[in-house]
Order: sequence, then C-alpha cells, then structure tokens
Amino acid sequence: MSVAEAVERAHREEWARVLAAVVRLTRDLDLAEECVQDAFAQALRTWPDAGIPDRPGAWLTTVARNRAVDRLRRETALRRMLPLLVTDEVAPPADDRLGLILMCCHPALSRDAQVALTLRLVCGLSTAEVARAYLVPEPTMAARITRAKRKIATARIPFRVPGPDELPPRVQAACEVVHLVFTTGHTAPSGPQLQRTDLTDGAIAVARMLRLLLPRDPEVAALLALLLLIDARRATRTAPDGRLLLLSEQDRTRWDGPKVAEGTALLGEALRRPPTRWAVEAAIAAVHAESPSWETTDWTEICGLYAVLADLWPSPVVTLNHAVALGLRDGPEAGLAALEPLLSEPTLAGYGYLAAARADFLRRLGRRAEAALAYEEALALTANEPERAFLTARLADLDRP
Repeated sequence: MSVAEAVERAHREEWARVLAAVVRLTRDLDLAEECVQDAFAQALRTWPDAGIPDRPGAWLTTVARNRAVDRLRRETALRRMLPLLVTDEVAPPADDRLGLILMCCHPALSRDAQVALTLRLVCGLSTAEVARAYLVPEPTMAARITRAKRKIATARIPFRVPGPDELPPRVQAACEVVHLVFTTGHTAPSGPQLQRTDLTDGAIAVARMLRLLLPRDPEVAALLALLLLIDARRATRTAPDGRLLLLSEQDRTRWDGPKVAEGTALLGEALRRPPTRWAVEAAIAAVHAESPSWETTDWTEICGLYAVLADLWPSPVVTLNHAVALGLRDGPEAGLAALEPLLSEPTLAGYGYLAAARADFLRRLGRRAEAALAYEEALALTANEPERAFLTARLADLDRP
C-alpha cells in the first residue's frame, strides 16, 4: 500500500475518532479541525521516510493532540480561547464519536445545520461533497457550517453523550443525520467508487449504538432496519469490473441473508407503532428484499407505500421515486407524465437522477433524440465515475441501430 493510499484509508476510517479526541482536549471545533488536518498533512510528509505506522489512527491522534497543545501554549490569552464547549471528562473514550454526533444534533441547531455539520466533522467530507449531498451550492453550505460551529461555541453546547432522559429529543435529528451519512456512502457524490463503505458501515455502527441506548424507540428500530435492508445488496451493486448493476440485474441469491432477516425483524417491531418515515422507507426496501426476482416485484404495493411516505415526509425526491415506481408499474408514458411537474422543481435542478429517470423512460419509448439529451444532462450533473460510465454506455447504445 502506498503512503497516499494509507493516508486516504486513514482519513476514511479514523477521521471521526481523531477529531473527537482532539475536540475533547481543545473544546474548540475550529482549532481541533485545523490540528487534525495538519496531522494528515504531516503524515504525507513523514510516512514516505519513516514508514506507515502500525496504528495510523493512534499516530494521527498523537500528532493532532500535540499540535493542539502547542497551539494552546502559544496563546497569551489562553482563558479567552478556551472552552466554549462543555465536556464530560468522565465519559469513556468509546463514546467520543457518538458524543460528537449528538453534539452536532443538538436541538439548538437547525436540522440542516445538524446534518451538514455531522457530515463535515464526523465523516470528514469536504464542504463541496456535503453541498452536493444536500443539493445546495457550495458557498451556501460553507456559510451554514460556519454558522453551526459558531452556534455551538456561543451556546456552550456540550460534547458528551446525554443521559437517557435527555436523549429522546435528539433522536429524530440523529436519525436524519445517520440516514444522510448512509446515503452519501451508499452512492458516493464523486470519485472512482460507486459506494463508500466507510460511511455506510459508520452509519450502521452509529444506528446500532442508538439502538442500544434506546432499545424501545420505534424510529431507531425502523432506521436500522432500513439501513440493513438496503446494505444487504452491497456486494451485488457492481460487477467484478466495477460496472454499475441496476436492481434488475443484481444476483439476489448473493444478497446478505442475515442482514435481510435482521432488518425485516426490526421493521416488524417498528410497525407495531404508528408508521414513521423510516418505517415506510424500510417497508419499501423489504418489498424488494422479499421479491425473488425483478419481474415479480410488487410495484402496486411499492406505489402505495410511496403515497404514504409522501404524506409523512413530503419531498421532491419522494415524488421522483414515486414517479419512477408508477412508470415501472404502468409503463414509461405514465412515468414521464408523473415526472413532468418535477422539471420546474428548483431543488431538483442539480439532481442528476431526475434527468436519468427521464432518459430511461424516453429510451424505452424509442424517443432516442430526446433520450440522448436527457442522458447528456444527467452526465453533466453526475460526478460518481461508475454512474458516469453507466450513463455514457446508455448514451452510446442510442447510436446503435
């Protein structure tokens, strides 16, 4: 493994642990983030000669903490820059990442800020990647993250795991954060890989931690069910050569049976209460998981579930998915008609999946010129390389007799 690959892997796997450890020391998010970034830069300079350490995360934590101590010592007015974050010094280190997430999910922050800050601080995504995941311009996201950090400092939001009586109000925010981390990893916003398993695995790990803390909470059960049912398909989403495989092309015998079984059991538990957004989404995933083949998929049930989801959680993305399901049930003409109102939806202006869905329905109708334009639009809005390769191949197919 090259030094660059080792540093990239450490960034994926260790960023949250290293940052949480330095936040506990500095009680200053900006300072902690700067010191962690410096540690990764130092690794790129040091490891080529010294060798890759056996425990890269420990090495990075030590360097980042030492850098933070040096910075603090150099301050002549130390008391002024100290602690706008309250810490709980008796919390065990194993809780640091969860504490960081729940700090980012504090009710004093807006929901958008909670999600954006967690993606930036816990997952180490760049501001551009967070903006792409959240369908907003990069300057807007940068300002949102800055305001969220300032709010944490001025409101003295604590860096700790809340007690059982404090935790429930944070659950909805934490669930949304974990879900968006998972979806960002399920299909990476950019890069050479279709998915980032560090993010999906991290999201599932945090969902399991929430499940342990709140074993009777139906939202947490439903969220974990959803993540497991979707992640069960992980190994079949690409061919051995890296080519993207659609759901209709995947070998269902290779789906992860234990994950499907666990997710289905959790969903049954969650549905004993009034359904939540996560429960309905998990139910949609369960319909796919229980269908022995693409051809036997119950699109009527899926369309009905999307209609329920639209009532519980109105969203242009839900409307888009519902339209695609209608097209798969009733034919491409019906799908195109359902997509038509979304063409003027501002939040989907930069969403490549809308153009890709239109392109597929147009292709199936034999409207090649229109399909080609839609595929080109989707390509312009897509930065994930396997998805780009898939769209490019579909576009090339339109030129063949």
